[in-house]
Amino acid sequence: MRAIEISRYGGPEVLQLTERVEPQAGVGEVLIRVHAAGINRPDVLQRMGFYPVPPGASDLPGLEVAGEIVGGDLSGSDFMLGDHVCALVQGGGYAEYCVAPVAQCLPVPPGLSLLEAASLPETYFTVWSNVFDRAGLVEGESLLVQGGTSGIGVTAIQIAHALGHRVFATAGSEEKCRATEKLGAERGINYKTEQFPEVVKSLTDGKGVDVILDMVAGSYIPREIDCLADDGRIAIIALLGGSKSEVDLAQVLRRRLTITGSTLRPRSVQFKAAIARQLRSKVWPLFEMKKLAPVIYQVFPLAQVSVAHATMEQGDHIGKIVLQIL
Repeated sequence: MRAIEISRYGGPEVLQLTERVEPQAGVGEVLIRVHAAGINRPDVLQRMGFYPVPPGASDLPGLEVAGEIVGGDLSGSDFMLGDHVCALVQGGGYAEYCVAPVAQCLPVPPGLSLLEAASLPETYFTVWSNVFDRAGLVEGESLLVQGGTSGIGVTAIQIAHALGHRVFATAGSEEKCRATEKLGAERGINYKTEQFPEVVKSLTDGKGVDVILDMVAGSYIPREIDCLADDGRIAIIALLGGSKSEVDLAQVLRRRLTITGSTLRPRSVQFKAAIARQLRSKVWPLFEMKKLAPVIYQVFPLAQVSVAHATMEQGDHIGKIVLQIL
């Protein structure tokens, strides 16, 4: 099969088209003929040598795919050979065939193409796990999304808005701020020209937001604490602004604040299967109701994967970047 491998750590040019042996599905796994694969920030970090491959996972990049089940162990599932699915995987997505735990597969939502479905799993699993499970966003609470036009951002805005939450989002240009508002954010906040704590507090009568989804960390943490409501929670999913921060622990104690974080890739199949079940029952129906939709910025053929990675690093995209494989 054709596949993309990381020839050495470095820039986008180290991604090389190669031939690999088709993987073999094991117990509880299915073989997917991949039509499309999503590109995510962890793929870039892996390419640069900053995101180690978990033991036993494929060394090929790619954490989400969509395609056709062509083999494997379907016992215990309601899938059949030939079904179109999208799946979260530990690696190996940039290839014509990929193995996925059947418990991490989801049906392609009605009306969506396989290319659109490939943009869903990584961000939807991540957002549900961190915003709703870990940070515990519940009815009547509000959410601030940092990086509102990233793949994670557009997903978090849409899901929270569809479920009835007030949503605010930061972005780096007026165009991007307006894009977040079209997706359901009550207000897009330009972090280059505005102070997001001041804007959030002015829009919430000084209360602040209940949950913040943060992929920046670093110097953002003190400002996020400043715009949290009492009993508020910060869920950190990336460290684009650095891993060090100065925290006023007196506020954490006095106002009962929670700062938490997680990475999804090393978690067990059982953990991810539980997320898949929640997505299928609580989120997937929202696609059929037209309350959710994929946001795809650009599609690249497999051979142009280096250009796709360069586009992600440039940071101008709104939504997901996808590789078309078939």
